[in-house]
Amino acid sequence: MSAHCHHDHTDTSPSASADPRYRRVLWAALVVNAVMFGVELSAGFAAGSVSLLADAIDFLGDAANYGVSLLVLTMAVAWRARAAMLKSASMVLFGLFVAARAVWALAYGAPPQAATMGTVGMLALVANVGVAVMLYAWRDGDANMRSVWLCTRNDALGNLAVMVAALGVFGTGRAWPDLAVAGVMSVLAITAGASVMRQARRELAWDGHGR
Repeated sequence: MSAHCHHDHTDTSPSASADPRYRRVLWAALVVNAVMFGVELSAGFAAGSVSLLADAIDFLGDAANYGVSLLVLTMAVAWRARAAMLKSASMVLFGLFVAARAVWALAYGAPPQAATMGTVGMLALVANVGVAVMLYAWRDGDANMRSVWLCTRNDALGNLAVMVAALGVFGTGRAWPDLAVAGVMSVLAITAGASVMRQARRELAWDGHGR
């Protein structure tokens, strides 16, 4: 799982974003993420798993992010960079929420249901890997496109971590593996959001100087 999202290449051309294939991929990703949000939210509450709830909220945030990306897809670089800044802020807020929830569960929670965690984690992994494969061709675009790719990549890695946590909960009968993974997911979201924010600011500055 990697929190190093910085990338020096800045593609300010709208041509890649205007690709109709990219638009279709974003629509597919939006639907997949909206469905998985409902699945993981229900499973997270049923299983008492903070990492599943964290992943569910992440799916919801990603669905909203794909919607924003579709809205600004063919707009000028400044608007796409502003959209990336909005999405980066949502990534940071997600990370802070997960951290707070993990602290609460550490004090008051019970061990989650390992079987549910593992099964739903596997389903989420399949969904995110499928979306990541579709988005791979656009991983080096502008800040808006890159934030979409980073979210999906980190989500797939997060799903693997949830499955590892399920094994840990099963083996120990304790909640700490679930909380540890939730903590890592929190740090990933915050650091990735900060990285996208920095790139978006550079693109806004470039656009201002280029006029």
